[in-house]
Amino acid sequence: MSDWLEHTVQVEIPTTIEHVWALWSDLEQMPNWMKWIDSVKVRPDNPDLSVWKLASGGFEFSWQSKIVRQIHHQIIQWESVDGLPNKGAIRFYDRGAEGSIVKLTVAYSVPTVIRQLMDGLALGKVVESSLQADMNRFRDYALKDARSS
Repeated sequence: MSDWLEHTVQVEIPTTIEHVWALWSDLEQMPNWMKWIDSVKVRPDNPDLSVWKLASGGFEFSWQSKIVRQIHHQIIQWESVDGLPNKGAIRFYDRGAEGSIVKLTVAYSVPTVIRQLMDGLALGKVVESSLQADMNRFRDYALKDARSS
């Protein structure tokens, strides 16, 4: 048996929706702000498919992901098609002169026994904290990139 765990985090970025969309929709840039993502390679034969590698502290997971829904400047939704079971969405909210809000939801499947262990050790909060740190790095990366453009 397995359970799905889900985490949602967001960040406000004082830059245009066009800029944050351009950065996030270029999946191969992901390791620049996502600490645990070692690499992302978009398949040249099918740009909706990408191969992801997560590496940290001696463990490594790989999976292939497929974009299942994409609305320009609004949402990119994905799900894994092999490897580490996961799915999620990145949503973009245009705040005009105030900038943009970027909201990330990630869900992943873990065996029930691991879920119970995670609950007991509060590892879910660690995952959420790590995702929020990634989003904060994305904000900083987007602002630095906007200034250098």
